[in-house]
This record gives sequence, structure tokens and C-alpha cells, in this order.
Amino acid sequence: MGSNEFFQRQFIAGKWCNGSKNAVLKNRNPWNLELLSEITLADHSDLDIAYAAAENAQKSWAQCPARTRAKILLKAVEIMDNRHDEIVEWLIAESGSTRTKAELEFSAVREGTFTAAFLPSRVHGLIKPVSIPGKESRVYRSPVGVIGVISPWNWPMHLTNRSVAPALALGNAVVVKPADDTPVTGGLLLASIYEEAGLPPGLLNIVVGKVADIGDPFILHPVPSFISFTGSTRVGRHIGSLAVSGKHIKRVGLELGGNAPCVVLDDADIGLAVTGATVGRFLHQGQICMSTNRIIVDKTIYDEFTGAFVERVSKLKCGNPADPDTVIGPLINQRQADAALSRIQAARQHGHRVLLEGEASGRLIPPHIFADVPNDSCLAQTEQFAPVASIIRAEDEDHALRLANETEFGLSSAVFTRDEARGLKFASGIHAGMTHINDITPNDDPDNMFGGEKNSGIGRFNSDWIIHEFTREQWITVQREARHYPF
Repeated sequence: MGSNEFFQRQFIAGKWCNGSKNAVLKNRNPWNLELLSEITLADHSDLDIAYAAAENAQKSWAQCPARTRAKILLKAVEIMDNRHDEIVEWLIAESGSTRTKAELEFSAVREGTFTAAFLPSRVHGLIKPVSIPGKESRVYRSPVGVIGVISPWNWPMHLTNRSVAPALALGNAVVVKPADDTPVTGGLLLASIYEEAGLPPGLLNIVVGKVADIGDPFILHPVPSFISFTGSTRVGRHIGSLAVSGKHIKRVGLELGGNAPCVVLDDADIGLAVTGATVGRFLHQGQICMSTNRIIVDKTIYDEFTGAFVERVSKLKCGNPADPDTVIGPLINQRQADAALSRIQAARQHGHRVLLEGEASGRLIPPHIFADVPNDSCLAQTEQFAPVASIIRAEDEDHALRLANETEFGLSSAVFTRDEARGLKFASGIHAGMTHINDITPNDDPDNMFGGEKNSGIGRFNSDWIIHEFTREQWITVQREARHYPF
């Protein structure tokens, strides 16, 4: 892992600098609490500088040829390849990623940047028919301007770059507020890559500060036209409310919580379903918005599935995330670990049948499996963000679908069946933005739509969907001959 001195600083207006607040963020490894960096925090004045720099730089950036922007993003991909080991080691050290998860995240960041490089050539306007003689009707598409990105700690580099790369490609400038737990992988590391790639100063700014100091001002500031947020539904509601109730109304993209069902129908390949449920639930300790939160199994195969699932999960290695064989690493911070342990204790007190458990050690919590969980229970309806699995018994296919939809969330979902037509019919009945047949619930691809329904958020990421989000349309008409008016 590189020990870049710049990762002790903010990145604002093209410069690595200290924040203006008289306070320091101690950035620690969640596994061994090693001090990774100390960053002097930003305050409102730093935020003003960042947004002003972004606003000024964006004007000329939007006029750059699409090829110029694409070349910089492709150069960033080359740099990512050259710095692969550094990136992976930072993801392990800062976010508690297992090596497997860190490699998956690196690939997501790389592929997302590569795909974004080709977005400028896909932006187009329209010439529309109009019934007025001598008039031509046009719809032009242009960048929204400055985009504010508030990113989470669970897949920090990918979920920051998922907004940053397309925003820059489409001619926007960006100001990022990374999560306190992941200021490097959630922002500063990306800034160093894009700087090395030749991105002009001011187009990407990373402002590391406490929510109490810059949280609301980040959203209410007059400069950004769009706020992109990935995180909890609770915080997302607040951000959405501020974005539309302040003096300057913003567009928002809110990628929020989930309660993904993994449904195993009576004709499913049980081995395949067990693998899908295991990976879908325990990848990155369950700290994924798309993570399988409820495993709904038809009663005719319930016991067989449950036995095989417990056997498979019991063999997952827990421990140091840097170990290549580790599957379950630490939760991101002690607050998250304490909350998970509290939910586990509450589940026991409610009498949910325990099939697998273990003793926690600091932030490391071994897998827990509960069976015969009521779908309306707190355990089933709460997004766990921890290595805790709930198995729910379904009477039949119709009952399984009702159970899958009985949640306030609608992000991702999965169904296992040997019959593709049956799977398609079932998938179309799930009230979620994404459903995967015979695959895990965590899926994200830069060429395909990503987004949820219900309380899982609003807006869409990736491909043509992100073009729509990060550009604005303007209707312009040309009247080429005198028009007859009613007076």
C-alpha cells in the first residue's frame, strides 16, 4: 500500500491542502486499528472554495471535445492498472474489504471508468415535428453543471466513482464528500488518479469534513445542480428534503437501503441456490445495499436447503481481511458492530431458531443463521449490514412472492428455479428495480441500469440512464417565417 503524503490532506481547486477546521480525522484500519492517515478537516470555507473552483472549471470543460474528455478517462484506467496493488491494499486496509471483495471493487471501478469514457459519444439531442408552419423544434442536451457526491464507506471507491466518472465524461465538475471511515478510498485516492491522468484543476474536489460542519451546507450550497447520494434511507430522506425545500432546488439521485429477497422455488437447483444465498448474504460481511437480507424457501425443500446452507456457511473463514482465504472480515466500525450484536441478541430473545452462531471478537462477527423467521419480524424487516442470515418458509410460489414484496424497500432481488419462463414470470412480479434469476442479489454492471423502487431511492445509474441524470434538456425552436397569431 502506498504511503502517499497527499492522503493526509484535502484536494480542493487542484491543490493538496489542509482543511481550515481546527480538528483532525484519524483514519484507522478497522481490523487492527492501525493509524492510516490524519487529515485536518474541512469547514464551510473550504466547501465554498471547492464549489467555486468546480463552477469555474466546468464552463471550459463542457466545451472540450468529447474525445478530450474520453482520453483523460482512458488514461485514468491505465493508471488504475499500474496502481492496482496500491488500490487493492488501500481497500483492504481502510474499508475492511477481504482481498476477494477488494479485487471485485477494483474491477468495478476500472470497468466503470472505461465505460464512462465512451458516454460523451452517446449524448444526442432531438429534432421533433411541430404543427406550426415554418417552425423547427429542437431539444438540446448539455451537462447539468456541478454535481455534489456524498459517498458511503461500504464500496467507497466504486460508489464514489460511479458518479464521478460519468459526471466528468459528460462535461460536469464534481465535489465529493466521502464517508468519515473511508476518506482515501472514497475520494482522495481517486483524486490522485485523475490528477495523474491530466484532469484540469478544479473539476474534481474532495472535501473531507464532519456532517455537523459541512453536511447540510454541502446540499444547500447554491452552486451544485445535482446531489448524488448513496447511503441509508433515513439520511436520504433528509437530503431529498433539503434539496427541494431550500432556496436553490436541486435534482437528486438517491441510492438508498435495501432488503433483498433471495427466493428459492421448489424446483430450484439446491446446490446453486445455496451458493447464491451464501455469496449474496456474506460478501463483504453483508455490508452491501443489495445484499441478500431474506432467504425465502419453499416448504417442500426447506429442510434440505437449510441443512446445506448451514454446512456451507459454517466453513467460511473469518479473520484478517488481508488473508486471501478470508471470507468474513471486520465490520467497518465499532458502532456498526455493536448495532449488529444488539440485533442478534434481540433475535434470540424473540425466540428465533438459531442454526449457526459464534462469539464476536471486536468488530469481527462470525456468521449467524436464524431459521423459521417471520417475515414481519424486526429481524427480517431490518437491513442487517452484518453477517446475519434470516431464512423464511414459504407455503408455495404465490406465498413466496407475497413475502418477497412485503418490505418498504425495492432495490435488488433474486429467484432460483430450473424453469426460465417461471423465473421470468416471478421476477416480473417482484416490486424491485433489479431481479436476477439464478444469480446473487448483489449485481452491478456499468452497461446496465442500476436503481431501486419504493424506499430504496430515486434515479438510475449507469449507461444511458446516467446520461439522462447528469445532463439537462432544453427545448429550442426556430421560426423561419412569419407566424399568424390570434391578435
